[in-house]
Amino acid sequence: MRRLRKVGNWTQKMAELGEADEAELQRLVAAEQQKAQFTAQVHHFMELCWDKCVEKPGNRLDSRTENCLSSCVDRFIDTTLAITSRFAQIVQKGGQ
Repeated sequence: MRRLRKVGNWTQKMAELGEADEAELQRLVAAEQQKAQFTAQVHHFMELCWDKCVEKPGNRLDSRTENCLSSCVDRFIDTTLAITSRFAQIVQKGGQ
């Protein structure tokens, strides 16, 4: 019952927001979603690169392993940027 009141209060407060407030809230939510997506991507890249580059964990990473990890992550970042850029071009062409 208490949770329902909280949801009801939240819904009422959302209804009271002006258009500018609502737009700002949507912008903030979108920014947080982008941050969460970026963090998830970084973790995914690191997991893939770790599995590819680290043969046996130890106290330190040797230079070969460090280079492998760095190159692996760089490749993923470059690929992601290229794909993102290409999608942006496609969307831009579609909007013209």
